[in-house]
Amino acid sequence: MSERLREARNARGWSQERLVREIERYARQHALDVPTTASLRVYVSEWENGRRKISARFTAILRPLLGLTDGELLGEMQTAGPPLVGGYDELISRIDSAGSVGLSMVKTFTDQTELFRTMDRQMGAASLVDQMTGHLARLEDALTFAVLPDTRRPVAQALAAAATLAAWQALDAGAVERAWRNYELGKRAAQEAGEPMYLAHAMAEQAYVLGEAGRPELAVALVRDARRAADGHVSPRLQAWLYAAEAELCAKAGPELADDCRRALDMAASVLPPGDDARDPDMLSIFLNGSHLARWRGNALAMLGDDDAVGSLYQALDSLDSTFVRAESGLRCDLAQAHLARGEYGQAQEHLRTARLLASRTGSARHRRRIDQLTQRL
Repeated sequence: MSERLREARNARGWSQERLVREIERYARQHALDVPTTASLRVYVSEWENGRRKISARFTAILRPLLGLTDGELLGEMQTAGPPLVGGYDELISRIDSAGSVGLSMVKTFTDQTELFRTMDRQMGAASLVDQMTGHLARLEDALTFAVLPDTRRPVAQALAAAATLAAWQALDAGAVERAWRNYELGKRAAQEAGEPMYLAHAMAEQAYVLGEAGRPELAVALVRDARRAADGHVSPRLQAWLYAAEAELCAKAGPELADDCRRALDMAASVLPPGDDARDPDMLSIFLNGSHLARWRGNALAMLGDDDAVGSLYQALDSLDSTFVRAESGLRCDLAQAHLARGEYGQAQEHLRTARLLASRTGSARHRRRIDQLTQRL
């Protein structure tokens, strides 16, 4: 328990005093009573030193602050759902309930996922941990007790989309094991739904977990496998997205894959549909147009130390949708990295300052870690 809380706090660059202030701020916003500041300081210290157990009252506050589940925060195993205690009657009741899930209910599930996706890109993932956990549990329950394929397939597709979003949110919050497990859930759901686009997307995003974990070569192999598996079964925009993801991971792997990175970027540009439209109508989780690809190109080139990165990145910054708050934090990190490669430390510091503010706003532990790594190079 103590290590998990301390690690989550440190991942956000928060001192114990900052955590106390965040608890107080959350309590004020939600009209909750909490102890005095002095008492909270003692609580935080004792939680981290293992001398006090975090009560349910405070886990309900710490979950949305840190973007962790109860199991991650407390170090406890979580069950997949409530046990069946009523024998056959209870089982049949759940099967009948799942059998009544129609297209309107699946649309409701999809609309909820879409709402969480919009909130995520503007506010960050941490505050959504409870909602996403409950959303996935309801979808898993509906799929578990659905019997016939015609009922299961649309639910499985909705689950694949939600699980992949939840996985990306977990990765952003620093909960890497939850991210990996949710990607596995998304892949299984996509396979059951018979949706190669959803499967390829989940596989390619899962490759980022490997890249973050220091295994970029394995990440490149996985994203290439996703692209090959989806060949001929995906939309042009998703195909471009897969090439762009491959390019980024090749750049992360180092200069030995620099040529592969540039080839993948060229392929992404060649298959990307023209125009300003960014959203893929066949897969709502994909946002990619020329401006987004310019940002991706700049990101990859910045990792390679290529002087052309700066122009692409400023082009992307000028056209970035203001609602993509977390994306701007990452873009500012890219610009800082590109300026550092050119020895332009003042510009790099300015972008890192803005990136840090945006990462704090969204609670992104992933971006905060990258900001700290780049700051050490100043």
